[in-house]
Amino acid sequence: MALRSDFLDAMSLAASTVTIVSTDGVAGRAGLTVSAMASVSADMARPALLVCIHHKSAAGKVLRQNGAFCVNLLASDQAALSDIFGGRAGGDKFSVANWTVGTTGAPRLSGALATFDCAVTDSQLVGTHYVIFGAVEAAVADLQQAPLLYARRSYQQLAA
Repeated sequence: MALRSDFLDAMSLAASTVTIVSTDGVAGRAGLTVSAMASVSADMARPALLVCIHHKSAAGKVLRQNGAFCVNLLASDQAALSDIFGGRAGGDKFSVANWTVGTTGAPRLSGALATFDCAVTDSQLVGTHYVIFGAVEAAVADLQQAPLLYARRSYQQLAA
């Protein structure tokens, strides 16, 4: 237990961009807040990234069944969206913001810092989380906004 606690304390210092991962398709529409997202490789026919989603997450199961997802990086003024999609605040997830349909059919957040529309290429259960790999079909960036960050167990913003 001490190693787990030490690990979590140390990981809380790793700042990450807050994301909402969204999906739509045969299994339905779903979305959730995720902080574990990373680039895998840009040097492939289609760039690849990964997201980590808890194995008990209903949205994660829907995403894997749909075979597509969109990673929506949140801008510094979108913490309320993160709370809603993370289950910390109430509200109908998809009615609190504007969404468009991405290349894969996954919902794409209007006003996001960046979006990555992905097709699932692989999914591996590692401990309590699925590591889901996606081939990027489309990427959009708004270079004028600042990211919403998560570190030290709370939202953070870049200093000017």
